[in-house]
Amino acid sequence: MSADENKRRAAAEAVKLVDPEMTLGLGTGSTAAHFIDLLGERVRDGLYVRGIPTSRETAQRALKAGIPLIEPDETTIIDLAVDGTDEADGHLNLIKGGGGALLREKIIASSAKRFVVIADESKRVDTLGAFPLPVEIDTFSWALSVQRLRSALADLGYPNAPVTLRPSDDGVFMSDGGHFIVDCQLGRIANAAALDTALQAIPGIVETGLFVGVVERIIFAGASGIDTITR
Repeated sequence: MSADENKRRAAAEAVKLVDPEMTLGLGTGSTAAHFIDLLGERVRDGLYVRGIPTSRETAQRALKAGIPLIEPDETTIIDLAVDGTDEADGHLNLIKGGGGALLREKIIASSAKRFVVIADESKRVDTLGAFPLPVEIDTFSWALSVQRLRSALADLGYPNAPVTLRPSDDGVFMSDGGHFIVDCQLGRIANAAALDTALQAIPGIVETGLFVGVVERIIFAGASGIDTITR
């Protein structure tokens, strides 16, 4: 099967976790899109759920699929959040943010009672870091934040790591929250938790694409079928 077919198979497994009346966090990206489409089929068959999208792209897709969306308030309980990933290791740590929605994805993932990740088998790695780590930064004096980011990476054992401001077709990429994204090519991340903590301590860094300690389970789909790892 192709990678896209495996993404859809993983999404189909996650849809089985959805019960009536749930409030759902809806992820961003190609794998999450399959989940939204399949969830929409159940909604059209009579399932009532509410969704909270993690990006404008996701909101548009969910509305097209017929999924009711809400703006959460302080009383909102997110029963289940489902999203894809760019990399996932055997300890359920992730790199996310290839699509630029990492801040909003992490807000929803960390607020959910259960956070489930869906992926094709190519996203499984022994150690994070081959995929460039996205870091979301405020636009104010952004070069100073990047300067401190480079210094922190050097102190953590990543001297001269390439750090690139993410471009877009019309200039510089802007997240839905109005921030820049820089991509850090680290090669191998020995301690994801320590790296995440160090980077988030830098003023100007809004969020990192490291998701550590928030995943309940990862559903992989590949040539051998469905493989689920749980915390």
